[in-house]
Amino acid sequence: MTAQRHTAEQVRAWHEDGAVLLPGFLNAEEVAPAVRDFETLYPDCVTGADNPIQLTADGNVGAFNPDQFSHFDDLPFACSAALNMIALHPAVMALARDALGTHDVRLYQAHTWAKVTGRTDYEQSFHCDFKNHTLTVPADVAELRTINMMIYFTDVTDSHGAIHYVTQSDSDAVTGADRTMFPSDLQQRALKQRERSGAAPAGSIFAYGIDVYHRGTNLTAPGGRRFTLTASYKAAGNDQIGWSAWPYSFFKPWHLIIEHATPEQLTCLGIPAPGDPFWTKRTLRRAQERWPNWDLAPYAAALP
Repeated sequence: MTAQRHTAEQVRAWHEDGAVLLPGFLNAEEVAPAVRDFETLYPDCVTGADNPIQLTADGNVGAFNPDQFSHFDDLPFACSAALNMIALHPAVMALARDALGTHDVRLYQAHTWAKVTGRTDYEQSFHCDFKNHTLTVPADVAELRTINMMIYFTDVTDSHGAIHYVTQSDSDAVTGADRTMFPSDLQQRALKQRERSGAAPAGSIFAYGIDVYHRGTNLTAPGGRRFTLTASYKAAGNDQIGWSAWPYSFFKPWHLIIEHATPEQLTCLGIPAPGDPFWTKRTLRRAQERWPNWDLAPYAAALP
């Protein structure tokens, strides 16, 4: 796997606009098994309804409702290793490192989300995501910020619920540079006049920051479906940012990741790298007992 699939221009656009679309980031061979995993996880989302539901009235923006998140799950997933390893893909990690300006990054969130035509009204109002990523606000310096990557496993057109967003410069003209989490009704209407579409083919990534205005849109394509995975990264040691406490989900199939990840990928989950003082003969024995199929040879080789 190629370690870098992004360009310096795309990273610059992410910094300046707050969001950037990276078409065709994953290839067809990487997408296909992940789609099969989505169909395993969400068998009732293999295809959507032929008759779309009534949409939000023209001229207005939508609202959140719990049904929008009815097919949503956090890492790890009860399927194959293919989908479980996407958030730790070397090229995804490389993009996070360049965007945040540090080699030492951590994956702090990864979730799947399946949407199908007719399930519910997916229209949302414009919002910023920092409400559920931090107890404070987004930092002014890049290394203390976060990068969210929405990865597409189906073709996402505007009739398949493409995310809509407003660049930072465009939204600043409406709300000011402080960008509150939820704009007023008047600002919502003004932002809608400036919104852009994140539509792109399967394998693409929409990368955005947690203080970029965006919203979900409806699926209108007959039988339409939208499969995405979001991977969120922060710099190691940035305790202001959080979402998942990975050990909390110890009952989920972590072996699918532990047994397939490289030491570098596992470091992104907070597991100490080979050579770290954490690793001793005793901790290696105990780790092997917990995960019998984990290849601990690189850790053993790095013992003093």
